Amino acid sequence: MKFDYDVVIVGGAFSGAATALMLKRKHPAARVLVVEKAAVFDRKVGESTTEVSSAYMTRILGLSNYLGHHHLVKQGLRMWFSNQDPQQRFDDCVEVGARYQARLPTFQVDRSTLDTHMLDLAVAAGCDLRRPAKVSHIDLHGADGQSISLTTASGDEQLRTRWIVDASGRASVLGRKLGHFRANTEHPINAVWARFSGVKDWDSYEWRERFADYANACRTGRSWATNHLMGHGWWCWIIPLRGGDVSAGLVYDSRIFKLSESANLGERLRTHLLSHPVGREIFSDAKILEHDVHAFSALPYSNKQVCGDGWAAVGDAAGFIDPLYSPGLDFCSYTTYYVADMLAASLAGEDATDRIRYLNEQYPITYRLWFETLYKDKYFYMGDAELMSAALLLDVGSYFVGLVTPLYKNPEREFLRLPFEGAPGRIVGGMMSFYNRRLVTLAKRRLARGVFGQRNAGWRELYDGFVPDFRVRKLIQKGLFRWWRAELRNLRLIFSQPTAAAKSDQRAPATLPLQQERI
Repeated sequence: MKFDYDVVIVGGAFSGAATALMLKRKHPAARVLVVEKAAVFDRKVGESTTEVSSAYMTRILGLSNYLGHHHLVKQGLRMWFSNQDPQQRFDDCVEVGARYQARLPTFQVDRSTLDTHMLDLAVAAGCDLRRPAKVSHIDLHGADGQSISLTTASGDEQLRTRWIVDASGRASVLGRKLGHFRANTEHPINAVWARFSGVKDWDSYEWRERFADYANACRTGRSWATNHLMGHGWWCWIIPLRGGDVSAGLVYDSRIFKLSESANLGERLRTHLLSHPVGREIFSDAKILEHDVHAFSALPYSNKQVCGDGWAAVGDAAGFIDPLYSPGLDFCSYTTYYVADMLAASLAGEDATDRIRYLNEQYPITYRLWFETLYKDKYFYMGDAELMSAALLLDVGSYFVGLVTPLYKNPEREFLRLPFEGAPGRIVGGMMSFYNRRLVTLAKRRLARGVFGQRNAGWRELYDGFVPDFRVRKLIQKGLFRWWRAELRNLRLIFSQPTAAAKSDQRAPATLPLQQERI
C-alpha cells in the first residue's frame, strides 16, 4: 500500500514535537508530518517541570543547554498557609519548603518558547510541517491506513498515512471522535490564571530588612521556586518566567470554594491573591498584563482507550488530572517516549499488537491510581498546614522512591514502563490512596469541630531537599510521623463537641511563637 507519510502528528506543541523528534531518532527513515493549527504558539500558562519531566528533557531529549539558557532553573516547591486573619503578618504565615538549592535539575518554563524550540528541532531532524493547517476530517482504517484532510492557506489536502498521532491537547481529537473521552467528574476543579508585571522579589534587600528571620532561614532563592498559596478548597501558583513576568493562577474545587463575583475575571483573580497575607505582600503593586487572562472549567479528563492499530494519543490528548504537582509534562514524557518507540518498532516491521495492548491496559490504571493517590478530595485538607505538609512529604517522597530514582538509573528503560505497573505498583498505589483518604477524613473532622487550620501560623518547616537515594526515607518518616500525630489528635476530637471557642479558633487561631522545623 502506498502512503504519503508513515506518521502524521496532529499538534505541533511539546507532545507532538517530542514524539516526532524521538521517532526520527529511533527510526531516521520514517516519513513524519507534523500538523499545527496555529501560525504562532500563543502564550500559555507558565509551567514548572518536575524531576521526571526534567529527566526526560535533559537525559532523553538533550535539552539541558537550551533550558539553562532560555528558561529559569526551578528551586523546588514551597507552600504558604494562613489562618484567614486579615491582620496576619506575612512572616507569621506557615512556610513549608526546601532550605537549600534543588538537588536535581528542574525548570520554570515558558511553554510557548519551549514548544517553538521543540518544533524547530523536529523539523531540523527531517520532519515535514504544515502550519497553519486545520484538520477537517480523519478516517481510521487500521492496517489499511488512515486518511486525513487538511485545510491550509494554499488549499485543501488529502493524505494517507500508516499512523496518526493525536497530540492536540485538551481538544483530544481522536478520543472525542472515537467516544473514548471521559470527563473526571469526581474531581470538579476549575482554574483562572494570568501573567503579572511588578510582582515583588521574594529575596529583595527590602524584604531582608523588613523580615530578617524569614530571610536568614533559607539558603536558596525563594523567587525561583514554585510558590503555592494554600487555602481550604483552593491553591494559587506563583511561577516566575524569564524576562521578569510572573504567571499566577487559582485552582479550586467547585464543591468547596466559589470565586467572588465580578465582571472582570482578572480583577477577581487579583483580589483573591491579595486575600492571602503572602499574596498581599507579593502582588500589592502588581499589574495584570493586558489580554492575558485565561480560564478553564472541568480541568480533569481521560480517555478509556489511548491507542489502536494505526493511531495513538499522547500528552494532554490522552488525559489530564490536576496541576498541583505539575504532572502534565510527566504524562507527556511517558506517552511520547512510549508511542515513539512503538511506532519506530512498527515501521521497522515488528508487530505492535502487544505494545498497543499494554498501553491501553496500563494507561487507565496509571491515570486512576495517580488520581486516587495524589489528588482525589485533596482540596478538603489543602488549607490545613499540618495535614498538607504531611501529604507533601509522603507524596513527593513516594514519587522519588517509585519514579525518580529508577529514572535516573536507566531512563530509556523506565520511560517505557508506565507508573503503578504490575502488582508492586498496585500495592504502592493502595498504600498512598489509604493515607490520602485518611487525611481527607481528618480534615472533615477538624472542620466539624471548628479546628481546621488551627496551627496555620507561627512555624516554618525547611527541609534539606529530596534526593533520589536512601536519604529520601528521612523525609517519608517525617511525613508518617506528622500523619500519625494528626491521627492521635483526631481520637481526641472524636469524643469532643464543637464549641464556640473552637469555632473562634478556626476563624483566627492564636499566633504561636515562630518555630523553624528542620528535617
